[in-house]
Amino acid sequence: MSVAIARVNDYVALGKPRIIVLLLITTAAAMVMAARGMPPLHTLVVTLVAGALASACAGTLNCVYDADVDAIMGRTRNRPIPAGRIEPRNAVIFAACCGILSFVTFYWLVNPLSAWLSLAGNAYYVAIYTMWLKRLTPLNIVIGGAAGAVPPLVGWAAVTNSIGGPALGLFALIFLWTPPHFWSLALTTETDYEKARIPMLPNVSGEERTKREIVYYTLLLVAASLALYPLHVMGAIYLGGAALLGAIFIVEAVRTWRGSAPAARALFRYSLLYLALMCAFMVVDRILA
Repeated sequence: MSVAIARVNDYVALGKPRIIVLLLITTAAAMVMAARGMPPLHTLVVTLVAGALASACAGTLNCVYDADVDAIMGRTRNRPIPAGRIEPRNAVIFAACCGILSFVTFYWLVNPLSAWLSLAGNAYYVAIYTMWLKRLTPLNIVIGGAAGAVPPLVGWAAVTNSIGGPALGLFALIFLWTPPHFWSLALTTETDYEKARIPMLPNVSGEERTKREIVYYTLLLVAASLALYPLHVMGAIYLGGAALLGAIFIVEAVRTWRGSAPAARALFRYSLLYLALMCAFMVVDRILA
């Protein structure tokens, strides 16, 4: 029984469950905003399940393609494929099953628009980011960040069968949030990427350049978040929350610029909290406005 549980855990790990949770938070936030309250329970549950399957498909294919570099890096060498616990062929079959089931579920139980948006996000993540950009340019995270910003569009489409302004606003925020979030992590694992010959910004342009870019993107992120108020996308409740959270983000980014690895780790942890709380403020604002 323990062997079976361990095998299940390995397949779950292939899908990168921590990333799935983050993506589902943004999906659910967009759904609540679209419904101006709690969406129909059936739609919410089915969308989140299908979204989790889609994310598991993309995460697994990423693990298959990156198995060679995962085996080199200390942070990833114990993943199921490089550790030899799951064969790449079996992982591909698992990914295909998750992807097909996700698309069919979205298409028939939610709506076709959500199905195609989810598929497009997966294709972008696997083909554009994983198979092309990641090993080509230090701008991989900047350009590839669009894939992680698709779930709010899927969530909004699941409720309205369209794409609305608040969903596009959340898409923009996640897109701009991704570089400072990921580069703060990369600062703590720079040598891993260098050994694996992955051109992440810290090992290509150096720590000082990376820290400056984190500050620049943080300022751009906060400016874009505040712009949603004068653009009449979000209201006053959101504006207050975005201003407070953005100010803290800027302080943490500057500390990282002036500090070392502990400051970068603190920024990485705060960036996760920032995104979750921004989603919460958007939801509250949308419901009460």
